[in-house]
Amino acid sequence: MARITVEDCESKVGSNRFDLVLEAVERVRQILTGSPLLVEPRRDKNPVIALREIAAGKVSAEHLHESIIRNLQTHTHMDDEEQDVLAALEEETAWFNTAQESASVNTEEELVEDGLVITDDLENL
Repeated sequence: MARITVEDCESKVGSNRFDLVLEAVERVRQILTGSPLLVEPRRDKNPVIALREIAAGKVSAEHLHESIIRNLQTHTHMDDEEQDVLAALEEETAWFNTAQESASVNTEEELVEDGLVITDDLENL
């Protein structure tokens, strides 16, 4: 069954069988991560389903090729606006964490100075 599918896919891929293998593997990864099936599974395994989808033209080879490249990239380009937003979020998070820590420490110290005791025992309240 798979050989017929591979032969059907060659016209869709256009280059060679090695590219077809890479693109089918990428589609299998997409299926395994929850992407919906685009053809009837017919008790086939994921690689055969991926090849049948490519042969039927349900998935474009160009889209799979771009997905392969995107998944292999280790460095993504961020523009200045994205970097500014991330820096502002980091500063705000650091400020919030510092304020939260100092507020809890100061409150406990103030209660102890006033002669009050902090307890989790609700029966003795």
